[in-house]
Amino acid sequence: MSRTPPATRPPAGPRQLHPGAWWLWALEMGAAATRTTNPAILLLLAATAGYVVAARRGDAPWSRSYGAFLRLGLVVLGIRLVFAVLLGSPIPGTHVLFTLPEVPLPAWAQGVRIGGRVTVEGLLSALYDGLRLAVLLVCVGAANSLASPARLLRALPGALYEAGVAVVVAMTFAPNLVADVRRLRAARRLRGRSDRGVAAVLSVGLPVLEGALERSVALAAAMDTRGFGRTADVPRRIAAATAGLTLAGLLGVCLAAYGLLSAGGAGWAPPVLLLGLAAAFAGLLLGNRRSVRSRYRPDPWAVPEWLTAASGAAVAALTVVLAGRDPAAFAPTVVPPTVPVLPLGAVLVVLLGLVPAFAAPTPPRRAS
Repeated sequence: MSRTPPATRPPAGPRQLHPGAWWLWALEMGAAATRTTNPAILLLLAATAGYVVAARRGDAPWSRSYGAFLRLGLVVLGIRLVFAVLLGSPIPGTHVLFTLPEVPLPAWAQGVRIGGRVTVEGLLSALYDGLRLAVLLVCVGAANSLASPARLLRALPGALYEAGVAVVVAMTFAPNLVADVRRLRAARRLRGRSDRGVAAVLSVGLPVLEGALERSVALAAAMDTRGFGRTADVPRRIAAATAGLTLAGLLGVCLAAYGLLSAGGAGWAPPVLLLGLAAAFAGLLLGNRRSVRSRYRPDPWAVPEWLTAASGAAVAALTVVLAGRDPAAFAPTVVPPTVPVLPLGAVLVVLLGLVPAFAAPTPPRRAS
């Protein structure tokens, strides 16, 4: 008689990095960008994020949204410069590039002008501020390209699950938008039509927005059908304590983050951060009692995740320290205009953000 071989569990596919680690790393890189207006350091931060995305991005549709965030950053930078030219800048300057016709405004609009002198100092200030915001968008785009929204939702704690459903559905809109743009442009090329120009943009704009919105709404409906966000009955006092602790903890963390990123919060921000984290952690623990969902093969948090999160934290913390010791290097003056320098210490600190490109596991590829 032949024996039937025992059933074996199918081997799991290649492991992916925890999405929370990617978001922590990206937000910490963005926090480092808020501490400097030096264009050399900001460009180095953007290049570091771009290299990590190129090295560890998968081939899922949502992984292709990084280029859209890059273009969005350039658009934001251009808008900031246009506003500085048309509406002027509060930075006084003596190096006049050109003068625009100035529109006379009433007395109640003092301090606001349209047109007038355009100075080198004002343009440099707008360029530095716009570049900082563009690098923040690049860091957020890196997180969107590296972390799966569905896996991020699965990793959320029970206390944040209802809000997390809405956030993840909103986050899927941008990747779906990029995927629809690629699909419709390819369809136009196959039909022999041009995919560039204003006419092409207008012809695909409405279908792209409609398709991305429909896919996000379909995701929300599918999640609701499968019972996502359902909670168990708990006593009212526990629910109130959960909401109060979570809200107070998150407010404390936000306030402490603002203090750490500002110049005068070094004394009170760390204690507030610890209290906020403790309150939020207690609220999340109580909130988990309301969760009735189960997890199938939860994403592990192992050495690669610790290295990724720690590298971003090191970049943010060391940037804060170096900016306090050498403010002139991290915030170059524009009055008078000076050539930005790139300190060696800042280069070494920013390059710590490359750790995920080597520590994170290689994402799985779909068979072609």
